[in-house]
Amino acid sequence: MSEEINNDAVLAETLASFEFDPLGFVLWAFPWGEGELKGKRPEKWQVDILLALGKGLITIEEAIKLAVASGHGIGKSACIAWIILWAISTKEGTKGVVTSNTETQLRTKTWAELSKWHNLFIAKSKFTLTATAIFSSDPEHAKTWRIDCIPWSINNTEAFAGLHNQGKRIILIFDEASAIDDKIWEVSEGALTDADTQIVWVAFGNPTRTTGRFRECFRKYKHRWINWQIDSRTVTHSNKVQIKSWLEDYGEDSDFFRVRVRGEFPNASVMQFIPIEFIEKGRKQTLNESMYKFAPTIIGVDPAWSGDDDIVIFLRQGLFSKVLATYKKNNDDFKLAQLIMRFELEHDADAVFIDQGYGTGVYSAGIQLGRSWILVNFGGGSDKIGFANKRAEMWDNMKSWLRDGGSLPDDPGIHDELASPEYEVKLNGEILLESKKDMKARGVPSPNKADALALTFAYPVVKRPKQLPQGLQHKQEYDPFSWMNRSE
Repeated sequence: MSEEINNDAVLAETLASFEFDPLGFVLWAFPWGEGELKGKRPEKWQVDILLALGKGLITIEEAIKLAVASGHGIGKSACIAWIILWAISTKEGTKGVVTSNTETQLRTKTWAELSKWHNLFIAKSKFTLTATAIFSSDPEHAKTWRIDCIPWSINNTEAFAGLHNQGKRIILIFDEASAIDDKIWEVSEGALTDADTQIVWVAFGNPTRTTGRFRECFRKYKHRWINWQIDSRTVTHSNKVQIKSWLEDYGEDSDFFRVRVRGEFPNASVMQFIPIEFIEKGRKQTLNESMYKFAPTIIGVDPAWSGDDDIVIFLRQGLFSKVLATYKKNNDDFKLAQLIMRFELEHDADAVFIDQGYGTGVYSAGIQLGRSWILVNFGGGSDKIGFANKRAEMWDNMKSWLRDGGSLPDDPGIHDELASPEYEVKLNGEILLESKKDMKARGVPSPNKADALALTFAYPVVKRPKQLPQGLQHKQEYDPFSWMNRSE
């Protein structure tokens, strides 16, 4: 009995020695070179990630955040299993959550892979693995020393909001992170605030989407994350025959090959209406005034649909555009109408287009103010063949504008929104853009800024002749053919 206690104590001491050494733990904890691991070792990319994780643990001033975008067949599920086992076994009282894009992925792949490595784990007896959790085998610690497998839901974020473990260790793992709703990312971010606590957040996934928080780990929030993009061809055990077939069938630069093999984000999702390259072109476009000042000035107004939406006022003049203002939803239509009138006068706008959906009150208030604004029915008929409604037509006009040199403001919000809506082609061949309601149903915010900009393409606008200065208004206009009427 005393020998068993001593061995257990030695095992616990050895595990604790790997608190800051995930790679050393992985090399020690499994029977490499034996049985099913014969001839196998961690891949270089896995080694790099484990080393980076250990290095990040040296300081606990802020959370360690690792993001891995990859092609297929690189061994990410194995790496996730190693990190879970390292996290729970090398620091007493560790708590964590593992989630994935779908419950099926979580149960049949992520957790199944953990089960495989738990069976190979030298200290498996110290931790109990069930279908929904891994926890200390000591009954006294089972509820406080554990990592839970939890499917995410935007209607139930408590598991992510309550992830606190002051003074110990927190581990949060997102598998197939590209499809996890932004709300879960936001709730998790807010929860990881315990001081003097080791906080590890790891996100893995195929880079299938052009928007969302996983995409922003490599763009907007790149300075907050240590990130990798792993090409399947660089991994020893990936299916090279299949990859060769994909290369021949789709091509190196196709979005399919970029996502499935190169581990790079696509230029456009399968049904994304505006390609990323158009948006990037608009973001980088620089103009001087001579390139747009001659064009009519148009203002688009997208009133808020619900309490979490913004009212957006957008201006476009030729190839130039900018957000004039955003406001939280309110019910004071007259006040909003006064603000729109102020912008109309300030910029000497030639037309103001307002979304009819929630803009009829604002339009009516504008009439009282003597304004000649125009309501636009997003669901109304299109003036162009091939589009199911006015909204699809306006977005197509906006897409052409971006392609032809339109310039976007330095605002990540508009960039993301332009890439968000998907589309379908109806049986009659008409293009139908995804509705705001459907976008919200799949967890994508309403594209208020993008719709406000799209409104500036509702109808053709001609620049109004400007009023002559006082004193010249009644003078006879110059007639270049007046010489023909002269008497000799």
